[in-house]
Amino acid sequence: MAKPSTSVAPDPMVARLRAALGRRAFTEQKMFGGTCFMINGNMLVGTSKRGLLVRVGKEGHAAAAARPHARPMEMGGRSMEGYVHVAPEGTASEADLAGWLDRALAFVGTLPPKVKSANVAKKRA
Repeated sequence: MAKPSTSVAPDPMVARLRAALGRRAFTEQKMFGGTCFMINGNMLVGTSKRGLLVRVGKEGHAAAAARPHARPMEMGGRSMEGYVHVAPEGTASEADLAGWLDRALAFVGTLPPKVKSANVAKKRA
């Protein structure tokens, strides 16, 4: 008897983000029920069933949240300043996606690389 499949269909946004990031060095991590893309250990963007989570920083927050199809990111009923949620309509074209990715890259590029602490390294050893 065939075993029922428990795998979930791949998220097309993940493939689009991989392609859009091109040759940049990035990592992926499962977070917030989706896949987050990280550069130098800093979160850049994340996928979700409801759209794209984009890290824009506190200074860019108001301008990003005012753009079409964007709103402040909320988690647990609390606004997450520096992050916006973009509805799928806001990333429908490759140009739209590239625009959001450029905003995130501009902010995350100002952050220092995150280095894993010695305590974390010891726990994994």
